[in-house]
Amino acid sequence: MKTHKIPVSVLVVIYTPDMQVLLLERADHPGYWQSVTGSCDPGESLRQTAVREVREETGLDAEKYALTDWDLQFEFEIYEEWRHRYAPGVTRNTEHVFGLELPQILPVILEPREHLNCQWLPCGEAEKKVFSWTNAAALEKLPEIMKAV
Repeated sequence: MKTHKIPVSVLVVIYTPDMQVLLLERADHPGYWQSVTGSCDPGESLRQTAVREVREETGLDAEKYALTDWDLQFEFEIYEEWRHRYAPGVTRNTEHVFGLELPQILPVILEPREHLNCQWLPCGEAEKKVFSWTNAAALEKLPEIMKAV
């Protein structure tokens, strides 16, 4: 039996102290660059989802580094091409933003079914490259988040 995705997800901005940001290119839509994202599984907390998605998409163990809930969320309309993954009639998703600060740029292991490539970019360049307005808005907050820490 096919289970539908829950319309609650996380976006995890992975970055270094000098604000280099990791972006991933979607396998199902070449040219679409993004931070780590993923929907919650049933019974999973937002933090558990963030840890799982980082591990699945990059091979990194988020629990070894500074994973923080930015207390920031966005609601957005699910792209038409991905709505079939959700229950009939579900058109909106709520995305919760986390940050994962690494001590420096680290190698990542991509999940080839999800991503084609990765690259590290300065925050401002990453903000311009991502396809999602929510991802761009989260990246815009990174300098402010880093000052608060």
